[in-house]
Amino acid sequence: MTLRRDGALLVVGDVVTDVVARHRGPLASGTDTAAAIRTLPGGAGANVACWAAHGGCPDVRLLGRVGTDAAAWHEQELARHGVRPRLVVDPEAPTGTVVCLVDTGDGGERTFLTDSGASLRLDPGDWSDALLDGVAWLHLSGYLLFSEPSRALVAVALESARARGVPVSLDPASAGFLVGLGVGRFLDLVEGVEVLLPSRDEACLLTGLPDAADAAAKLSRHVPLVVAKQGADGALVARSGAVRARVPAVPATPRDSTGAGDAFTGAFLAALLAGGAPEEAAAEGCRAGARAVERVGGRPPGSG
Repeated sequence: MTLRRDGALLVVGDVVTDVVARHRGPLASGTDTAAAIRTLPGGAGANVACWAAHGGCPDVRLLGRVGTDAAAWHEQELARHGVRPRLVVDPEAPTGTVVCLVDTGDGGERTFLTDSGASLRLDPGDWSDALLDGVAWLHLSGYLLFSEPSRALVAVALESARARGVPVSLDPASAGFLVGLGVGRFLDLVEGVEVLLPSRDEACLLTGLPDAADAAAKLSRHVPLVVAKQGADGALVARSGAVRARVPAVPATPRDSTGAGDAFTGAFLAALLAGGAPEEAAAEGCRAGARAVERVGGRPPGSG
């Protein structure tokens, strides 16, 4: 894997509006549950880009698709975090929206209600080989694999990156959506990806193995480098069918786990592009994940 350290990071993925509802204890069915509710910019792809910029990556670019309803706001928010947005404005579909139900009495664990809207309507017509000009690394949000148009875009982007020798990473994004897509189909679609960054649940689902270490090791026979995110248990770095490092988590007092995996991925990529070894980059990812869970929403502190 040849890496140009002086190049940009291009992220292709989802840009959505998060409605974060923080409540304590079980939802009261059929009546009211008190909650603190905020509307925030989100999306796995957009969050990764923002955390990569926050982690010191000097040139982060993002290709995503939004509706006319919130395009200007999302562009401003991305720019405020140091990301250069390339947002395609969909003339028909609204910006994707995710309702994040965060149980503050359960360590900030969250449940998502997802309306993908315009975010998964990216298609090959939105891609240009020129997007890779000056790019050292391409990162793809796994959410792109969950619709036909954006799956086609992934295939085109992978082919273009291969032709230019640009390494590619991918975050599987959602265990729930992976069940619908199918494990075999997912592994076929990510053929040629150099780095896979699954959560523990995603790694176990993709291999059928109950142990995260065994799952990461098995996945690394399909993808050269697997970095399995384990939340409070840190991360696993696997290559060539074996776990090579176990990276400890950083202690944190969780408020909202929304975007913690995206924070890990963004910081990991920033550290890797800065010349760090995968194990060092995973340690940076754990630090970012710990900072993320102590904040509400999926973005780092703003710079503007």
